[in-house]
Amino acid sequence: MIVFVTGATDGLGRALADRLASDGHTLILHGRHAGRLADTAAAIKDRAEVHTALADLADLRQVRGLAAQVRQLTDRLDVLVNNAGIGSGMPVGRERATSVDGHELRFAVNYLAGFLLSLELLPLLRSSAPARIVNVASLGQHPLDFDDLMLERDYSGGRAYSQSKLAQVMSGFELASRLPAAEVTVNSLHPGTYMPTKMVVDEIGYSVDSLETGVASTSRLAVGAEVAGVTGRFFDRQRDARADEQAYDPSARSELWRRSLALVDHADVV
Repeated sequence: MIVFVTGATDGLGRALADRLASDGHTLILHGRHAGRLADTAAAIKDRAEVHTALADLADLRQVRGLAAQVRQLTDRLDVLVNNAGIGSGMPVGRERATSVDGHELRFAVNYLAGFLLSLELLPLLRSSAPARIVNVASLGQHPLDFDDLMLERDYSGGRAYSQSKLAQVMSGFELASRLPAAEVTVNSLHPGTYMPTKMVVDEIGYSVDSLETGVASTSRLAVGAEVAGVTGRFFDRQRDARADEQAYDPSARSELWRRSLALVDHADVV
């Protein structure tokens, strides 16, 4: 399979790339630091064919450019793993910040970037059927307030992170409902709780699940034969789970979809 992983230079993304390389898959790896991206590719190039693509996901222009890089690298794509993201606090910071495009930063990086990337790569994924989209989300979810989607009032990094993760799940459900499972499946997951990634260590200071738990959970959804054809689901590690109730509200999902298209300035393609 040809698998594209965002946020592949550290933590879960890098460990996932290592596993997929050992399993013989062709990889396209994304990062925002050229040196770290080159180091990641160098560490696995003896085990698998690997390509790299550089972009800052806090800039929607660069997200579009990232999709263009992928289309130039390959004429088929079996799996997109939307893994890149930032946490609720350090090292980014706990104060409200905005992206290049003026959107709340966690919503922009954790959600809007993957939303736009999925839309931009959807024609390639559909032509490579059966293909998969995997959103690395979280059990930490907070209902979206459509009157204050960018959290300009009563901001907290925890709420911003949890809102962005629920948005991933909600749009994943919505996209799955619009696509034949035989063409592209769309699933989201909580890969593990407080895995020992840099993001967790910097903010929490301790871990609960091993990184291997997250790798096993994510690789299963990305390439596992046992979930072929499964779509529109949310998983807690490898268990079918229930997301926040807002994710099951068709009107809320439709509103998020409409607002997201406007925020990324993209036509509705499905």
